[in-house]
Amino acid sequence: MDKNLKKLLRTSTYLYSITMLVFAVASLVYHQYWMALAQLIAAAAMLAITLTISRRRADALAEYVQASVNTLSESSSGNMVSPLATVRLSDGEIMWFNEAFSKAAGLPASTIGCRIGDLMPGFQTGWITEGKAESPADQALRGRRYRVFGSIPAQGKTPVALLQLVDTTELLNTRDQYLRSRPVVCIILIDNYDELTNNLPDSTVSNLSADLNSRINAWAEDVGGLLRRLERNRFLFLFEAKDLYRITDKKFALLDKIREVVSPSGVAATISMGIGKDGDSFQEDYDFAALALEMALSRGGDQAVIKDNYNFSFYGGRARETERRTRVKARVMASSLTALISQSSRVFIMGHKNADADAIGAAAGLCAICRKNGKRVNIVANLKSNAAGKLISLLRAQPEYKDCFLSEQDALVAADADSLLIVVDTNRPDQVESLALLESMNRIAVIDHHRRAADYIVRAALSLHEPFASSASELVTELLTYAVEPRDILPAELEALLAGIVLDTKNFAVRVNSRTFEAAAFLRRLGADPIDVKKLFQSNFETTVARYRIIQEAHVYRDRIAVAAVNREISRVLAGQAADELLNIAGIETSFVLFRQGEDVYISGRSIGEINVQMVLEPLGGGGNAATAGAQIKANDIHAVQASLVEAIDRYFESDG
Repeated sequence: MDKNLKKLLRTSTYLYSITMLVFAVASLVYHQYWMALAQLIAAAAMLAITLTISRRRADALAEYVQASVNTLSESSSGNMVSPLATVRLSDGEIMWFNEAFSKAAGLPASTIGCRIGDLMPGFQTGWITEGKAESPADQALRGRRYRVFGSIPAQGKTPVALLQLVDTTELLNTRDQYLRSRPVVCIILIDNYDELTNNLPDSTVSNLSADLNSRINAWAEDVGGLLRRLERNRFLFLFEAKDLYRITDKKFALLDKIREVVSPSGVAATISMGIGKDGDSFQEDYDFAALALEMALSRGGDQAVIKDNYNFSFYGGRARETERRTRVKARVMASSLTALISQSSRVFIMGHKNADADAIGAAAGLCAICRKNGKRVNIVANLKSNAAGKLISLLRAQPEYKDCFLSEQDALVAADADSLLIVVDTNRPDQVESLALLESMNRIAVIDHHRRAADYIVRAALSLHEPFASSASELVTELLTYAVEPRDILPAELEALLAGIVLDTKNFAVRVNSRTFEAAAFLRRLGADPIDVKKLFQSNFETTVARYRIIQEAHVYRDRIAVAAVNREISRVLAGQAADELLNIAGIETSFVLFRQGEDVYISGRSIGEINVQMVLEPLGGGGNAATAGAQIKANDIHAVQASLVEAIDRYFESDG
């Protein structure tokens, strides 16, 4: 009972009892034992009578309050339909409730001492004390769902709240049914259909197609919905939102089932799935699905991507990318880029922050195309903070590059409305050398080989995005074969392009395909010297010792992953070299090097096995591709970042299981 209420019910006999106890003690002091005993008995009797009277008064007062509230309820609204209850905020005890609450909760009218948390598990009253009028979550009571409103009486100091329950069961059930039945559009594409059926007899092609179709149909029937084949390798699947949860729980099992189909030449089939949901119409859902499919393909295929009103969600994508480029596309892109350059007043080229040899090499190759078209071109780079110092020095020594390199501030001043910005070796706005320059330009082109991130550059007038390529330099080299004459390319530019390919392929050890060697052969044929390129990557004695010191700090996780956390500032180049060196250890297939730079912690990841380092680091805000990836995290505690990395690795393996 409330303290203030207890004071009102307390009788003056308490004072008499205390007085008699004092006299009993005095009698004991003067050895009047019989008198003291009599006084103690009288005091005890008076105290018992006092407690009995107080209890009866409290019960009478409670009955009076109950009757008064019921009378008020009946007079104000006839028969109050909404369940009402007063709850003591200190412990949640229900002090009073009306007949509607009694029926809703199944409580007899005489129930006392019941707590609101016993009736509605998890119910909290903190929102009332914070001044809110409604509970932030719906509450369940005996199979019904309620919105709960509450208020604290303006008068008095009693910590009691008045709760009103509004039955919204039918409304919420209707809402949930609406959400569960909302349409979802899915576009299914067999990624490598041409590669599967290339040079095969018609009978074998028919068998392969029948096998693929039967697996897709069986999966669609299990899900429920409408499946229609649009083209030989494209399907449209419509289903309800409630079925999407089952699909995601099973981790898009169709991806694995399709991979079991193998052509006579040993090529495994893969599919990409673009899913659109939460749109205002079927058309918007379809547009979301088409955009999701484009994202899946740009990330290498063999995966499912869900697009809603706000973001992308990715599933699958663990398989290594396989080459699915054509020379026709390279020729078309070279022609489109040449036209875009010709229509621009000036060209600016920039890569990612802390530009490496691939970014600078690709930029140098594009400079040759700009010179061929008579356009002034500048490379936007931070000359004090980069990972390609020797290559930049080589280029700046050429007369054509005397004033080519510009800072971010100078580029912002020089750019005009008709200028063209070409972004190389990245597709994420937050990773470019100058975000301000990117946001200020009206004409943008992107050339990149990394798997596309959810926050990619969307305003590109031209986008050459090939996650199957080894490097941006390889892509630019292919463009050069169609855009310029061999004599238009400087020897330093040839070596810069070859250096970019060598860097990203780890000297032609990872992420190489026939097109990579063809691009390297083209550069070598025109005069690129591999020895001079090798000299660009030589490190001094101190750097070599520092690299092996990092390796000494590494430990092995899950038997095949090396993790080194360096709690000091080192260069990104050194960290990348250490991560590469760790892969030379027998049994190590993946490596991560964590290091400090300023207020941030960086992670450099490498892989030569089945582990996709891009998928491991993507939840941490990183990006890259299956073999090479990195992340930048704003944190002071490198050990906390290391713990987050370990959790990301564990999640990667759990989702794979």
